[in-house]
Amino acid sequence: MGKTTLLNTLLGLVPATERIVLVEDAAELHPGHPHVVGLQARTANVEGTGVVSLADLVRQALRMRPDRLVVGECRGGEVVDLLAALNTGHDGGAGTLHANTPSDVPARLEALGMLGGLPRAALHAQVAAALQVLLQVRRGDRGRVLESICLLLPEGPDRVVTVVPAWVRGRGLGLAARALGALLRDRGVAAPPILSEPWPGSAGPA
Repeated sequence: MGKTTLLNTLLGLVPATERIVLVEDAAELHPGHPHVVGLQARTANVEGTGVVSLADLVRQALRMRPDRLVVGECRGGEVVDLLAALNTGHDGGAGTLHANTPSDVPARLEALGMLGGLPRAALHAQVAAALQVLLQVRRGDRGRVLESICLLLPEGPDRVVTVVPAWVRGRGLGLAARALGALLRDRGVAAPPILSEPWPGSAGPA
């Protein structure tokens, strides 16, 4: 199960009444959903014209009134447009990102934000308001597996976003387990009772 397969599966669970708009470099996402609009980036022609970037497509996607805006993979400044979209009433977005570990994701987002001209403090403020759950997919001996589920939580006076585990393969619940349960319940999803319990050995609830 790779990140594309996982994202396809999650998008297939979106209610059929909602519109999903996909923005990709290459059309890899094919969710089993009846209301999907796909937008694909385009490189320059032999004359050096005709470029359609992911950032351009994210901005155009907003005119389609998506219920779910999805960027297949964030590799550059388009992350700024995606964060802006998710902070202007387009609740329920998703995307994929390459990072060495979950804890490296904020730094990776900072680097991409700089490509889009977004300062570090502004980037963290946007991320804290727009992104909540991080799913880590790891490649192992038997293929790719879901390695952890984490929350992106702001901390300290500067509200810098950090990654806090809610569940880790082989270890069980993490410090953000209760926060994840509360997030699910706030969205009308029946959270497993186990998410009301802190990680064994932790200092307390998230």
